[in-house]
Amino acid sequence: MTRKALPQPERDEIRVESVLQALGEPVRLQIIRALADAPEGIACGEIELPVTASTRAHHLRILREAGVLSTHTEGTRRISTLRREDLESLYPGLLTGILTARH
Repeated sequence: MTRKALPQPERDEIRVESVLQALGEPVRLQIIRALADAPEGIACGEIELPVTASTRAHHLRILREAGVLSTHTEGTRRISTLRREDLESLYPGLLTGILTARH
């Protein structure tokens, strides 16, 4: 099966302003929490969200373009994973703080 990564910033191109803006939305936080529990990644449609498919795709694109998650295709599926190592390297403790915050 062919894997193809979707466009996303390299580690040194990730900016804290973009990350914080991307995470400043409840649906996107819900996506991040789901991905944090699945280090192997989750197919986009398998993340349970209270939004339409097109809105889900929009939120995933915002997170990917900010460098918060990585997405690749596997056949017809898009698999997203949290860029935990990159974010921890750039902004130590940020992701942990977000994931452990009350919601």
